[in-house]
Amino acid sequence: MFRFLLTGGWNTIFSYALFSGLYFAFSEKVHYMVILTVSTVLGVTNAYVCHKFFVFRTKGNYLREYLRFYAVYSVQIVINYISLPLLMKSGMSPYLAQGLIVGITTAGTYLGHKHISFASPKRQL
Repeated sequence: MFRFLLTGGWNTIFSYALFSGLYFAFSEKVHYMVILTVSTVLGVTNAYVCHKFFVFRTKGNYLREYLRFYAVYSVQIVINYISLPLLMKSGMSPYLAQGLIVGITTAGTYLGHKHISFASPKRQL
Protein backbone atom coordinates (compact mmCIF):
# COMPACT_ATOMS: atom_id res chain seq x y z
CA MET A 1 0.00 0.00 0.00
CA PHE A 2 2.85 2.42 0.82
CA ARG A 3 4.51 1.82 -2.56
CA PHE A 4 1.15 2.35 -4.27
CA LEU A 5 0.60 5.66 -2.47
CA LEU A 6 4.12 6.83 -3.23
CA THR A 7 3.77 5.85 -6.87
CA GLY A 8 0.30 7.39 -7.04
CA GLY A 9 1.70 10.65 -5.71
CA TRP A 10 4.49 10.61 -8.28
CA ASN A 11 2.10 9.74 -11.12
CA THR A 12 -0.31 12.48 -10.09
CA ILE A 13 2.49 15.06 -10.07
CA PHE A 14 3.94 13.72 -13.34
CA SER A 15 0.59 13.68 -15.16
CA TYR A 16 -0.44 17.12 -13.93
CA ALA A 17 2.97 18.65 -14.71
CA LEU A 18 2.97 17.04 -18.15
CA PHE A 19 -0.49 18.38 -19.03
CA SER A 20 0.33 21.80 -17.59
CA GLY A 21 3.68 22.03 -19.39
CA LEU A 22 2.21 20.95 -22.71
CA TYR A 23 -0.74 23.31 -22.28
CA PHE A 24 1.56 26.21 -21.40
CA ALA A 25 3.83 25.51 -24.37
CA PHE A 26 1.30 24.63 -27.06
CA SER A 27 -2.20 25.89 -26.13
CA GLU A 28 -2.08 28.77 -28.60
CA LYS A 29 -1.53 26.39 -31.51
CA VAL A 30 -2.92 23.03 -30.35
CA HIS A 31 -6.42 22.33 -29.01
CA TYR A 32 -6.45 21.39 -25.35
CA MET A 33 -8.08 18.00 -26.09
CA VAL A 34 -5.08 17.05 -28.27
CA ILE A 35 -2.82 18.13 -25.40
CA LEU A 36 -4.94 16.01 -23.05
CA THR A 37 -4.62 13.00 -25.36
CA VAL A 38 -0.82 13.25 -25.59
CA SER A 39 -0.42 13.81 -21.85
CA THR A 40 -2.80 10.90 -21.12
CA VAL A 41 -0.87 8.40 -23.26
CA LEU A 42 2.46 9.45 -21.75
CA GLY A 43 1.07 9.70 -18.21
CA VAL A 44 -0.59 6.28 -18.27
CA THR A 45 2.55 4.71 -19.76
CA ASN A 46 4.65 6.27 -16.99
CA ALA A 47 2.15 5.03 -14.40
CA TYR A 48 2.25 1.50 -15.88
CA VAL A 49 6.04 1.30 -15.66
CA CYS A 50 6.04 2.59 -12.07
CA HIS A 51 3.27 0.21 -10.98
CA LYS A 52 4.74 -2.80 -12.74
CA PHE A 53 8.29 -2.49 -11.47
CA PHE A 54 7.90 -0.65 -8.14
CA VAL A 55 4.46 -1.44 -6.72
CA PHE A 56 3.39 -4.89 -7.90
CA ARG A 57 6.82 -6.13 -9.07
CA THR A 58 5.46 -8.55 -11.65
CA LYS A 59 7.57 -10.35 -14.23
CA GLY A 60 6.79 -10.70 -17.93
CA ASN A 61 3.27 -10.30 -19.36
CA TYR A 62 4.11 -6.77 -20.53
CA LEU A 63 1.50 -6.39 -23.26
CA ARG A 64 -1.29 -8.17 -21.35
CA GLU A 65 -0.67 -6.08 -18.22
CA TYR A 66 -0.32 -2.87 -20.25
CA LEU A 67 -3.67 -3.46 -21.95
CA ARG A 68 -5.32 -4.32 -18.62
CA PHE A 69 -3.74 -1.23 -17.09
CA TYR A 70 -5.35 0.89 -19.83
CA ALA A 71 -8.66 -0.89 -19.24
CA VAL A 72 -8.55 0.10 -15.57
CA TYR A 73 -7.60 3.66 -16.50
CA SER A 74 -10.30 3.85 -19.18
CA VAL A 75 -12.87 4.93 -16.59
CA GLN A 76 -10.55 7.70 -15.42
CA ILE A 77 -9.83 8.69 -19.02
CA VAL A 78 -13.55 8.91 -19.90
CA ILE A 79 -14.24 11.01 -16.81
CA ASN A 80 -11.35 13.29 -17.77
CA TYR A 81 -12.52 13.71 -21.39
CA ILE A 82 -16.01 14.63 -20.23
CA SER A 83 -15.08 16.77 -17.23
CA LEU A 84 -12.28 18.92 -18.63
CA PRO A 85 -14.36 20.60 -21.36
CA LEU A 86 -17.28 21.09 -18.95
CA LEU A 87 -15.12 22.65 -16.26
CA MET A 88 -13.34 24.88 -18.75
CA LYS A 89 -16.65 26.02 -20.28
CA SER A 90 -17.81 26.95 -16.78
CA GLY A 91 -14.85 29.33 -16.58
CA MET A 92 -12.38 27.23 -14.58
CA SER A 93 -8.75 27.50 -15.65
CA PRO A 94 -7.43 24.40 -17.43
CA TYR A 95 -4.70 24.07 -14.79
CA LEU A 96 -7.17 24.00 -11.91
CA ALA A 97 -9.65 21.80 -13.80
CA GLN A 98 -7.04 19.18 -14.70
CA GLY A 99 -5.58 19.24 -11.20
CA LEU A 100 -9.01 18.63 -9.73
CA ILE A 101 -9.83 15.82 -12.15
CA VAL A 102 -6.48 14.05 -11.70
CA GLY A 103 -6.71 14.32 -7.92
CA ILE A 104 -10.22 12.92 -7.72
CA THR A 105 -9.88 10.11 -10.26
CA THR A 106 -6.50 8.88 -9.02
CA ALA A 107 -8.06 7.76 -5.75
CA GLY A 108 -10.05 4.98 -7.42
CA THR A 109 -7.37 2.99 -9.22
CA TYR A 110 -5.64 0.80 -6.61
CA LEU A 111 -8.14 -2.08 -6.53
CA GLY A 112 -8.43 -2.14 -10.30
CA HIS A 113 -4.69 -2.45 -10.72
CA LYS A 114 -4.36 -4.98 -7.93
CA HIS A 115 -7.19 -7.23 -9.14
CA ILE A 116 -7.08 -6.67 -12.90
CA SER A 117 -3.89 -5.07 -14.27
CA PHE A 118 -1.30 -7.01 -12.30
CA ALA A 119 -3.30 -9.92 -10.93
CA SER A 120 -1.89 -13.39 -11.28
CA PRO A 121 -4.18 -15.67 -13.30
CA LYS A 122 -5.46 -17.20 -10.04
CA ARG A 123 -6.37 -13.78 -8.56
CA GLN A 124 -8.08 -12.17 -11.54
CA LEU A 125 -11.63 -10.93 -11.14
